Amino acid sequence: MNRSIFAAYLAFVLISHQCRAEIPPAKKPPNIVFILADDLGWRDLGCFGSSFYETPNLDALAASGMRFTCAYAACNVCSPTRASIMTGKYPARLNLTDWLPGKGDAPWLKLNRAVILQHLPLEEVTIAEALKDAGYATGFFGKWHLGGPGFYPQQQGFDVNVGGCEMGHPASYFSPYHNPTLPDGPPGEYLTDRLTDEAIKFIDASKDKPFLLYLAHYAVHNPQQAKPEIIAKFKARAASRTAVADDQKFVMDHGRRVRQVQDVPVYAANIASLDESIGRIVKAISDRGLDRETIVIFFSDNGGLSTSEGTPTSNAPLRMGKGWNYEGGLREPMIVRWPGVTKAGGACDTPMISNDFYPTLLEMAGAPARPAQHMDAVSIVPLLKGDPMPERTLFWHYPHYGNQGSAPGGAVRRGDYKLLEAYEDGQLELYDLRKDLSEQHDLAKEMPERAAELKRLLHDWRVAVGAKMPTPNPNYDPKARPGAGGGKKLPVGGPPVD
Repeated sequence: MNRSIFAAYLAFVLISHQCRAEIPPAKKPPNIVFILADDLGWRDLGCFGSSFYETPNLDALAASGMRFTCAYAACNVCSPTRASIMTGKYPARLNLTDWLPGKGDAPWLKLNRAVILQHLPLEEVTIAEALKDAGYATGFFGKWHLGGPGFYPQQQGFDVNVGGCEMGHPASYFSPYHNPTLPDGPPGEYLTDRLTDEAIKFIDASKDKPFLLYLAHYAVHNPQQAKPEIIAKFKARAASRTAVADDQKFVMDHGRRVRQVQDVPVYAANIASLDESIGRIVKAISDRGLDRETIVIFFSDNGGLSTSEGTPTSNAPLRMGKGWNYEGGLREPMIVRWPGVTKAGGACDTPMISNDFYPTLLEMAGAPARPAQHMDAVSIVPLLKGDPMPERTLFWHYPHYGNQGSAPGGAVRRGDYKLLEAYEDGQLELYDLRKDLSEQHDLAKEMPERAAELKRLLHDWRVAVGAKMPTPNPNYDPKARPGAGGGKKLPVGGPPVD
């Protein structure tokens, strides 16, 4: 070989070797642990203002991550919000706007409900399927409530499904569970503990590759059942506090008694076990040396139950709760810990909505966006990095009568202003949330132009997403209402519970 050619070849080999040595090994995508509580209210955590409930593990997670103080569920009840997380779409676009199967029509109701799908369509590419395409192991644990057999988590991109089925709440928090995808444990085993055990098993089985752990606890949904020793602890705490008269514990709103004080021991005990679960998950991640490469997200699916079915919690200063389009039914506690990205102890008051989790998780994972899928969402990664994001408009559509007392209606928020529209009579309510978080001062008549602008946005949005509307009830008879004279009594236990 010619000496000059050989020298050039040798230089090429050396440079190539040096370049290869300088290229760092491919970085493993982060693990993602998404924890979803059921019916947990905005003020149900210590780090969000509760002084009665104890949540030391969630408070610690918030101290090491970022709290979102203006995070919204896409609906005031569970199934639609869960669908929004799975798809990145508004429930109205999916035609899945109520808990499944939903509350039926009745002769004493002015409107007949919008008829909805009874499952999340298999044609939707869920976040689990998208992350699975990106090389993730995927595991689902807990409440699904997005369809029956054939539409379970394993048909929607999850490799593992423990506890996910059509059930909207547990038959019991203590084994036997009577759950088709969760074998019963020893008598007396507690459901929140069992789901945590199963989730930790998944971490152990999947730790050598990136994983999505979706832990959707049934807690703190009714029935209110908790460990006796924890209930006793909170009974003693409630007894040690200055007594509050019953007429001060509740206010009347829309004909409903709305709880204003957090003091129910069994609910506090339910939360305590939920908090213990989060502590165990975080410890399992740390013990396995995965904490620096694991993102942990905590969220709830709708507001706390405060107007019916035992009214176990208070969302005050937010108005109302689960089943309502006021802030108490939509605003959720949210915490994100993303090591190396989120600032420890940080807080963000920029509004976001549950649809946004889909593109956010994709960006976190380094996976390509799927704008045709998550068309009603934006990635909030800039907020997690401490950067601002442009103002946008958020929408809600609930064309149903809720078990918690609400009537069909919609809502829109743009900037600080939020408009609510009642579908029975078109009545509008307008609030400035920065000045009036409790939604007590209706500005609709004082600011008619603002109200009209937001109403137009809400109506245009409903057309754009193909929202189904309730229709007039041709057989409407208010006298048929139970207790209104001549009406039949409701069966024992009242209407179905979502």
